[in-house]
Amino acid sequence: MKKLRIIGLAVILLCANAVPAAAFRCGSGLVSTGDKKVKVQGTCGLPTTKEIICPRKSSVCPATLEIWYYNCGDNDYIYALTFEDGVLTKETTEGGGVGNSYCLGR
Repeated sequence: MKKLRIIGLAVILLCANAVPAAAFRCGSGLVSTGDKKVKVQGTCGLPTTKEIICPRKSSVCPATLEIWYYNCGDNDYIYALTFEDGVLTKETTEGGGVGNSYCLGR
């Protein structure tokens, strides 16, 4: 019975320290949804490339949208970080990375 309590406590502690589902690790830094562009750039450095979908709010674009791509190199992925009005809202992968990693952080 004591072993079960210890195992249960260990599982609870591991779950409490879990990284948010929408988090991106660059080097020793971590960014997640809700972070502003300045924090992401300060933590991860410049992205490999940027795509501006809607440069400013309008009747066609309800929010300013940008996607920043980080190529994390061979054996990893290209990560796409979507910003709406300067705030990180989504992190997805866009296929396999190539070459050297740009995800080492600052």
